Amino acid sequence: MAKALTKSIPVGTTVFPIIFAISIVHLLNDTMQSTVTALFPILRDSLHLSYKQIGFIAFAMNITAAVIQPLVGMYADKRPRPNILPIGVCFTLVGVVALALAPEYAYIVLAVMMIGIGSAIFHPESSRVAYLAAGGQRGLAQSIFQVGGNIGGALGPIMSAAIFVPLGQISVLWFSIAAIAAILIQSYVARWYRDYGLQLRPAGAQKKAASRVKNDAAASASKSGLSSKQITWAIVILVFLVVSKHVYMSSLSSYYSFYLMDSFGVSVQHAQLFLFAFLAAAAAGTFFGGPLADRYGRKNIIWFSILGTAPFSLLLPYCDLFWTCVMCICAGFVLSSAFSIIVVFAQELMPGKVGLVSGLFFGLAFGIGGLGSAVLGWIADATSIEYMMKLCAYLPLLGILAIFLPKDEKLHA
Repeated sequence: MAKALTKSIPVGTTVFPIIFAISIVHLLNDTMQSTVTALFPILRDSLHLSYKQIGFIAFAMNITAAVIQPLVGMYADKRPRPNILPIGVCFTLVGVVALALAPEYAYIVLAVMMIGIGSAIFHPESSRVAYLAAGGQRGLAQSIFQVGGNIGGALGPIMSAAIFVPLGQISVLWFSIAAIAAILIQSYVARWYRDYGLQLRPAGAQKKAASRVKNDAAASASKSGLSSKQITWAIVILVFLVVSKHVYMSSLSSYYSFYLMDSFGVSVQHAQLFLFAFLAAAAAGTFFGGPLADRYGRKNIIWFSILGTAPFSLLLPYCDLFWTCVMCICAGFVLSSAFSIIVVFAQELMPGKVGLVSGLFFGLAFGIGGLGSAVLGWIADATSIEYMMKLCAYLPLLGILAIFLPKDEKLHA
């Protein structure tokens, strides 16, 4: 079926079946990954964990993914490996089973590291597939790919309220079914990926085709109108924007439910529903960000997304329960429209290194998220969770750095 799809659709056309397939796998992958944060309230009570220990669990998972992802992306730029797509989900499957059966803190850390390895393999190559299948709609393709992950992440609080609280840690075993489904879908995508590569590289012309790809990448870079120094500074700015976004997202995804329970006295189930509202809004923002960037420009949407979050983040710690929820939903929607656009912007700055860029920015997002969770847990233990939330509220102000990004017209000159 994948081979027939490749033959029937010319190169350069947007291949929506493949984009939606990897988006579904992204949903399943991040659903399994979100079981970690969804378990935090249960693990805190059952194992008597501190905020620092909870933060370290998130750190262990994310830093594992952060270190490995750029290496996977760099290797794939030189030697694409379609078969690695289902292999990545196999690591996630092992991590999910281990997490469900882990009897103590150390085993939980090892289990989440396996999940981190699975994510590290999955994200760079799947982002490359989205890039290849995008045709002329890269913002849209990357957003469809990203929104699958956001929806999967948003399901975590629902799982906590409906499954983990009543059934406990062992219920994570049910998500092995999601892993098996993801492996089957990735096998289908891998066949398309392999056949697409063969279509671009006819038999007997591999070296010539590889040389042509490198020359096309160099030509694209020279046509952008940007010097190597300008490209470097643009990448540095994008890194700072990713830092501000993901540390703030970590403050909410890891600690928002605790903030609601401690500040307003809500139950675990109700706190998880509030967290779901935030993550669902983030998924919606991710979906709309890509098409808006294709229409109104990458720089404009990045600027609006991160800096535009500041009014909501600054008001959130001073609101009552109802308005806290409203501010959180608005912040999630506006802020999450940026990441897929940042990835596309970076890919277009370095067109010959799609895998490296994808791995670097996904790895950076995971690493910053994990490091942010660990540092914020330490701050919450040393001060209070209310103080930590007020401190993080200023992070979106770093969005002002987007003014120094090159204009889209110069990038695509």
